[in-house]
Amino acid sequence: MAASPSSPGRSRTALVAELRAAGCVFAEEEAALLAAAACSERELSELVGRRVDGVPLEHVLGWAEFCGLRIVVEPGVFVPRRRTEFLARCAAEGLVPGAVVVDMCCGSGAVGTVLGQEIAGIELYAADVDPVAVRCARRNIGPLGGRVFAGDLYAPLPGSIAGRVDVLVANAPYVPSHAVAFMPPEARLHEPLVALDGGGDGLDVHRRLTAAAPGWLAPGGRLLMEIGESQVDTALAILAEAGFEATVRVSNAHDATVVAGTRPS
Repeated sequence: MAASPSSPGRSRTALVAELRAAGCVFAEEEAALLAAAACSERELSELVGRRVDGVPLEHVLGWAEFCGLRIVVEPGVFVPRRRTEFLARCAAEGLVPGAVVVDMCCGSGAVGTVLGQEIAGIELYAADVDPVAVRCARRNIGPLGGRVFAGDLYAPLPGSIAGRVDVLVANAPYVPSHAVAFMPPEARLHEPLVALDGGGDGLDVHRRLTAAAPGWLAPGGRLLMEIGESQVDTALAILAEAGFEATVRVSNAHDATVVAGTRPS
């Protein structure tokens, strides 16, 4: 009879050793998650095999932990990073029921899901150009009453929210094109290039996003974007040029940088 994942048929020590040999830094934690996800020894072997082949753990499990929530992710979708939890926390500040929120370049919809879970009654929208991301986001945001659209930035959003958005939050791609080749294989080989490549200096999407934002934000509305630490000066200049009152927020704990622009009242 096949052994269950918790039986001596496949010891935790052997599982950890296999994952560590494949380069998994957190082999112990991953072994526990994979064992818990498998219903049989055969399924465990399949899950471990995919992980050893370099498939991101989140794609193997079908979910990613983000702000204490399990966010559904499918193979091929951008995996939400822990650093982006800081962006979600910044966006949540001051939000009240009835606020109009847009999660732009939403990926799996992790940020929008957190905001919808924590602030009941917000009017939640999300958009992404990648069809796999849109499908995942609908699974995560849809149950909260949010609407997810497929298309390039603002193009698919309903015109009825133009000038009414209180918070526009974006984890747009910000890796400079030349640096994508140096990213970990898990990202380069298993996530869409459109979610990683931010153009020459990494801020091409941020420029387009910012330039059109004043037409969508309500007076006093906020635009928040995650960026790299080295991109702060350029990002602040982009916001200022578009007429925003620009600030920067940094979290050492999350190794994260967020620039925020407020539309003047």
